[in-house]
Amino acid sequence: MKIAPLADVKAQLSAYVEQAQNEGPIVITRNGKAVAVLIAPTDDDDLESLLLSRSPRLQAILNQSRQSIKANKGMTADAFWETVENSSEDSEL
Repeated sequence: MKIAPLADVKAQLSAYVEQAQNEGPIVITRNGKAVAVLIAPTDDDDLESLLLSRSPRLQAILNQSRQSIKANKGMTADAFWETVENSSEDSEL
């Protein structure tokens, strides 16, 4: 994994995108601190997984399921996916 300052990435974005596609993720820093990661998805499923992993609504559903499990109530896989589907009908996750 490569680390690059934001100023360099801004100046040579195309080169960094190609590098991310060929060599893997690039951590982008500002003032020495990580502020972003440039990742090239390998396919549509990979992109969907990445976007879902950052979804506040999906995180809320996962937290709800974890709390149910801790309370010995649990949540079946079918119930989980039904909750996800119902949630995504209202708006995108």
